[in-house]
Amino acid sequence: MEAKVSINTFAVHMNAYLNGNSKRLLDIVLTICVLPIALPLIFIGVLLVGLSSKGPLFFTQSRIGQFGKEFKIYKIRTLVNAVNGDLAGMKKGDPSILPVGRWLRRWRIDELPQLVNILKGDMSWVGPRPERSHIVADYVTQSPDYSKRHEALPGITGWAQVHHPDATPNENLKKLPFDLEYVDKASVWMDIRIIWKTILAIG
Repeated sequence: MEAKVSINTFAVHMNAYLNGNSKRLLDIVLTICVLPIALPLIFIGVLLVGLSSKGPLFFTQSRIGQFGKEFKIYKIRTLVNAVNGDLAGMKKGDPSILPVGRWLRRWRIDELPQLVNILKGDMSWVGPRPERSHIVADYVTQSPDYSKRHEALPGITGWAQVHHPDATPNENLKKLPFDLEYVDKASVWMDIRIIWKTILAIG
């Protein structure tokens, strides 16, 4: 059974932007602008997954978000059905990745259903990667600073992700300094910079 993470674990210092209206407004406006492009891509993605493999079209999993709140993340399924380990699909050439899944991942199309998470307020466009509760519980014991990353909403992309795009959950401590830097320095301009770097990396 996965360890539960208490909201009381997280001692919060205030970065006004992370909990303010400007970040939420940026998330909503950007999501509305992207939806006309994202919806057809999601449709194509789930159609290809449905035609090429058996199993659910979407992948859902419980993750830990801001202040330790648990939420359900949404993605297009890119792995063989029922493969669900912490490192599943993390390495290039992993046989558990569907052939169409490689294409969906290459262009980040599998991430687009997370727009629902953004509209619900569970995620932001920019923030630390959301992890499973047992992973969070493990790293909190390894580093007292790890819980600080949960002062921000988790993101589709983030400062740590653009610096270590291929890092696995086993390398979270390598990414931690960038997550902590984001929590301390987050601003609308930093978010725009991270989003731009992500677009360039995809291209």
